[in-house]
Amino acid sequence: MKLSDLEGKAAEILQRYEYPKAAMLPLLWLVQQNQGYISPEAEAWVGRFVGVSISHVREVVSFYNMFHTEPVGRRELRVCTSLPCVLRGAEDLLERIKETLKVSPGETTSGREVTLTEVECLCACEMAPMAQLDERFVGPLEGETVDRIIKDALTEAGKPQSTPEPEPFICSDGPVLSTRFKDPDGTWFEGYVADGGYLAARKALTTMTPQQAIDEVSKAKLRGLGGAGFPTGRKWSFIPKTTKPKYLVVNADEGEPGTFKDRYIMERDPHALIEGILIAAYAIGSHKAYVYIRGEYFRSAKRLQRAIDEAYSRSWLGKNIQGTGFDLDVVIHRGAGAYICGEETALLTSLEGGKGFPRIKPPFPAISGLFSCPTIVNNVETLACVPFILRNGAERFAGIGPDSQGGTRLFCVSGHVVRPGIYEESVGVTLRHLIERAGGVRNGNKLKAVIPGGISAKILRADEIDVAMDFNSLMAAGSMAGSGGVIVMDETTCMIDALASAVKFFADESCGQCSPCREGTGWVHRIMRRITEGQGTLQDLDDLLAIAGDMEGKTICVFADAAAWPIQSYIAKFRDEFETYIRTGRKALIREKNREAAVCPS
Repeated sequence: MKLSDLEGKAAEILQRYEYPKAAMLPLLWLVQQNQGYISPEAEAWVGRFVGVSISHVREVVSFYNMFHTEPVGRRELRVCTSLPCVLRGAEDLLERIKETLKVSPGETTSGREVTLTEVECLCACEMAPMAQLDERFVGPLEGETVDRIIKDALTEAGKPQSTPEPEPFICSDGPVLSTRFKDPDGTWFEGYVADGGYLAARKALTTMTPQQAIDEVSKAKLRGLGGAGFPTGRKWSFIPKTTKPKYLVVNADEGEPGTFKDRYIMERDPHALIEGILIAAYAIGSHKAYVYIRGEYFRSAKRLQRAIDEAYSRSWLGKNIQGTGFDLDVVIHRGAGAYICGEETALLTSLEGGKGFPRIKPPFPAISGLFSCPTIVNNVETLACVPFILRNGAERFAGIGPDSQGGTRLFCVSGHVVRPGIYEESVGVTLRHLIERAGGVRNGNKLKAVIPGGISAKILRADEIDVAMDFNSLMAAGSMAGSGGVIVMDETTCMIDALASAVKFFADESCGQCSPCREGTGWVHRIMRRITEGQGTLQDLDDLLAIAGDMEGKTICVFADAAAWPIQSYIAKFRDEFETYIRTGRKALIREKNREAAVCPS
């Protein structure tokens, strides 16, 4: 398709945004979806549309890893090699796919059937080891399933696929977030309303002032469930009284390895999110909401858009909602593969049409956020809790959790457990109970360690799991609740390989804006690679700790801190294993393999 043929669709996209530059990512997606990649001519075309230079478009394209600047295969197979998938055999999976397709990551098969890509976390850890074929998640990829996915990859897009949809464990017994998760095809408007949907929004719009809505959420002790844990009602109260437009931005850029909760809300209960958006927008006085959803979440974006369209058609979005005089428009804005955009100010920079660079705070987004206007950024799961609070009362929600935090959350359990999946529990549940609910450690092995809140969280040993999963308790235990991503490691886990996987992730995902982070993440990655190749020294361990200490607390955002914490905790809690590995382990193994290869070359 010619670029000139896309101008009508491009004009429609521009109408969704207050400023043309904000349409940058949607227009780049439009080009890639119709032409297969983004050519220099396309960069110039997008630049003319949004009113920026070609160099600016080019730096944006180069920042996001889902954009292609060269022709690719008719299909793309993305294989995840982040820690949850590594624990379930992702490295062997990738080698098998490489051998069968006879290509390495970044290459395309000779007949241009498929491009193979190695990616960081796709946030489908319950399916590990897993991959994404075009827009479809597939996994666990074990045994014959690997051959079927390769066959599917070589099959023309649109033809019947032989790889079945995965069936991980997904909680559906509530009481707050998962009650409508039973149907894999999702709960739509009629079913949502039949289950009490939009009663809370009607209550807010017709019987409550914005301040009363904020007070109710504050009394419920709802805290931000994206990772930071900041009290939600208090955050809403920071919006100033001003004539400037106010924006609500939904952070659906779920990218923390070990985390996949928001995807299930958007796919199986999207109207709960929309109702939460509506209530939050009313509370802060916003008439425009953007949902920034990660680029890899193709199905989530389509299902959420379907629900948004239903809400517009039923007068729950748009002008004069349900005759109350309140207006609200909701726009889905797709990211393009950058973990850093989960940080709220980087997300805003990306939404405005730039690279996802975090901003210095203050000013905080509530004062000067999107388009320099007051903005509240809330996580998907946080907003999905709000309808329950207004429908059932703050006291009921607060009573589900401990004194410091109300309600439940969706815990994502992956790694070496019998039954990976999503478990809704009170935030006061213990880590031990969560692991037991997931069937315990698989294959009868002993527990070795657990990451309680996504890959950034400091690791806990097997003797430290009798801890509640609320923000305060995990902080007191020396870790954090984070995103609720619980990654379980059994006795077979090599902690050196686990840390090597974590530091590789952070080295790949650093935005590069701050030198301590840019240089530090690359430096520790090179040291860990040297250690895993059998060339490490004991001094390397002290060097890793020193570099991590120099990264922590010295950058614009907390990415560098998040990269430092695994280094500090893995070495502190498993130093003997690191030292033994360096002295005897991998070096001896490599020498033995080299001798075998010399005698019996393959």
